[in-house]
Amino acid sequence: MIIQKKIKPLLPSLRERKRYLAYEIISKEPITDSKAVSETIWKTALKYLGEIGCSEAGIIILSDKFNKKNQRGLIRVNHRSLDRLRATITLIRQVEGQDVIFRSVGASGIIKKAEEKYIAG
Repeated sequence: MIIQKKIKPLLPSLRERKRYLAYEIISKEPITDSKAVSETIWKTALKYLGEIGCSEAGIIILSDKFNKKNQRGLIRVNHRSLDRLRATITLIRQVEGQDVIFRSVGASGIIKKAEEKYIAG
């Protein structure tokens, strides 16, 4: 008989604190492919931060939160790496061969507030 023990949950003081960075894409024609946007963000982050920096930042691009109408989206990141991520997205110049400007709209610690404040409005 095998006895399985429950894994203790991680203490709140040991959990990674996260922030949600809202970004906006300014371009002549709207970009509808959120996958291309996330690939571009990843490539730039790897180039600027490196593999170790990306793993420490804990970057997660929330493709389902990309608003095609407003050209805005959300990225989850570690609270210590928020400024590095802001610097990274400002380096992006093209998505799918189209000239773009990436702009940081704001940051929040709660995804619901970030959506309400920056994405929907």
